[in-house]
Amino acid sequence: MTADIPMSAHGLKRDCLSYGEVIAQSIAVIAPTTTPAANLGLIFALSGNGTWLSFLIGLVGLVFVSININQFARRSASPGSLYTYIAKSLGATAGVMCAWGLILAYLFTGMAVLCGFANFGQEILSHLGIHTHILTLLAIGAGISCYAAYKDIQLSAKAMLWLEGVSIGLIALLGVIIWAHKGFAIDFSQLTLQNTTPGGVAMGVVMVVFGFSGFESATSLGDEARKPLKNIPKAVMQSTIQAGIFFIFMAYIEVLGFSGTSVSLAESEAPLTFLADQAGVGFLGALISLGVLLSFFACILACINPAARVFFMMARHGLLPDSLGTTHDTNLTPHTAIALSSIVTFTVPAVMNSCGLQPFESMGYLGTLCTYGFLLVYILVSLAAPVYLYRLGKLRPMDIVFSMLGVGFMMIPIVGMVGIPGSELFPVPEAPYNLFPYLFLLYLMLGCGWFMVQRIRSPKLVRRMQREIEAIHLSFSNPKG
Repeated sequence: MTADIPMSAHGLKRDCLSYGEVIAQSIAVIAPTTTPAANLGLIFALSGNGTWLSFLIGLVGLVFVSININQFARRSASPGSLYTYIAKSLGATAGVMCAWGLILAYLFTGMAVLCGFANFGQEILSHLGIHTHILTLLAIGAGISCYAAYKDIQLSAKAMLWLEGVSIGLIALLGVIIWAHKGFAIDFSQLTLQNTTPGGVAMGVVMVVFGFSGFESATSLGDEARKPLKNIPKAVMQSTIQAGIFFIFMAYIEVLGFSGTSVSLAESEAPLTFLADQAGVGFLGALISLGVLLSFFACILACINPAARVFFMMARHGLLPDSLGTTHDTNLTPHTAIALSSIVTFTVPAVMNSCGLQPFESMGYLGTLCTYGFLLVYILVSLAAPVYLYRLGKLRPMDIVFSMLGVGFMMIPIVGMVGIPGSELFPVPEAPYNLFPYLFLLYLMLGCGWFMVQRIRSPKLVRRMQREIEAIHLSFSNPKG
């Protein structure tokens, strides 16, 4: 045991992460460099000159969700993230539903990004004359992430902070260079939404929410963050706003950069590389490609950390095997839960590859499925916030408005993903995407079914959950609210 290192009541390393390391967790799951480098063309294909507006709408909606999350985060904190918040307000069943939604969201995001890491890495290595199998790169990405998460949460946070920070800086620099190459022109076709339809902008919001997903993951660092009631809510809000400004700026620049060229942004798989060549700084495009690869890695690591901590807290509450609720004697990390999260993150993409699916195709499927988990959690926490405040005697009319706006904005991507039969504005997705809502519902039914079985086996289970969650809240009780 490391008696000289302060531990939390859960056995994790206490008060070790600075604000910069806390916000790095949220930024790394958002992985803001991957959107302008790889996904912006997909959003442009839907939104056209309204791409920046889709990002703005997504930003506004998620700011309201952030406000709802922070009603909890500035009053209590735990490794259980939003799971413990929702369980406290809406009951054990809703909390468990949230927990399984978070696990799916984080693990499937990690899987999707691991596929991107392997695909991108293989392309970079092939240019250097090095040929390797996709499974090798999948194992390398998952294995190194697992080691960093297992070894030290500070090592993980610092790695994410530097990797993502360098990548964002390079892309922002390229954005300024591209704009300068265009004479810092004002693109009125974008500002006036030329040839843009409301349906296209709304459909673009679906992809935008996926780009923002994970901004709340700093809430999983409740034990390890310094001044958690201050730094965690600040990280949740600031990561959302900073990522949103970056997305809007790069959306405007890339659409402007492709205007007047013979190449369509909607068909470009590497838009930043093309724009770097156009601006005469092709070397910067190569550096950004490396930065994007590192960003993929940072995101894998950032997904394993919160997923493991949700597993960890569920085990501490008796919902999963006790071994998942233990911490390493020396590292003070939830090592068993980290190992499980890493194995699952590697295994699913590996099996999909063995079944003949290409990494890019797998990335699309896994990325879509993870969005269902995030949307469920964002809606639940928006519903839970006013209930929580009411029980504290601090509910204001404005809090109800924030809750309604948070839920309302999240319904836009849900309708876009599920579709409305016979609607041209929101058509039902093509196969296999049309099956994903049913797969997600089946997953939730299995998770909640397991909880019901556990309740029958252990009648005191819910009382134990409620007692431990209440103890966490009381430990942070603040008479000033």
